Amino acid sequence: MNADLHCHSTVSDGQFAPAEVAARAHANGVTLWSLTDHDQLGGQEEAKKAAEALGMGYLPGVEISVTWASRTVHIVGMNVDPANEALLCGLEATRNGRAARGVAIGEALGAVGIPNCYEGALRYTDDPDMISRTHFARYLVEAGYAQSTSEVFARYLGDGKPGFVGHRWAKLADAIGWIRGAGGEPIIAHPGRYDYTPVEFAALFDEFIQLGGHAIEVVTGSHTPDQYREYADVARRYGFEASRGSDFHGAGEGRVDLGRLPPLPDDLTPVWERWV
Repeated sequence: MNADLHCHSTVSDGQFAPAEVAARAHANGVTLWSLTDHDQLGGQEEAKKAAEALGMGYLPGVEISVTWASRTVHIVGMNVDPANEALLCGLEATRNGRAARGVAIGEALGAVGIPNCYEGALRYTDDPDMISRTHFARYLVEAGYAQSTSEVFARYLGDGKPGFVGHRWAKLADAIGWIRGAGGEPIIAHPGRYDYTPVEFAALFDEFIQLGGHAIEVVTGSHTPDQYREYADVARRYGFEASRGSDFHGAGEGRVDLGRLPPLPDDLTPVWERWV
């Protein structure tokens, strides 16, 4: 099973429309796919139709931004009902404030001598209310301030950097409640990206379990090979099911293309087994 259960389209901060992402996934051998745009379900109908036309299995998904211990964590909601009213309302509330944060990021970068960033970032999104740091990163690469989007985050947009502007996202309990209420499974996305201490990670995993979470991403384009092994051990220790997804945003961005990840370790239970 070549499952890729984490990627993005132009509906949030990806480079390609949902049907184009589907075509790329299929061309790369994906057999079970999910589009998981940030805080947005607007691409689900197009993605599902494209996947079915290509003969791929499809699971509706979303990636919800959560604030936990003063930092941002992402929770993937897998196999959710895209028409669930409570989920739709929760995502709308979570999106509120992105536009104002975008203006603030532009002002912060302007203050350190990088002008017109907000206007530049707007060229990379069809919806100003969905503007994100990734859109700013693409503009800064285009303008010659960095060689890659990952370098932009390391120098300008990551926590504590000149262009970082915090935002209060959903609560962990709310996100998990929306996902489970919509018939889906919550998954902690790319845990290796979060700058928590071992004690904080233990508290996050414990709270996640208490709220009804049972799965984490293990093999993901946002992890290094060493982190594949590290979070496989975490899955074993906590009894988590394991997920796999490229976190694909666009060509030349990120470590791995759609469908090109190594398989999960044989002894882990894939999260998709319950649906396939």
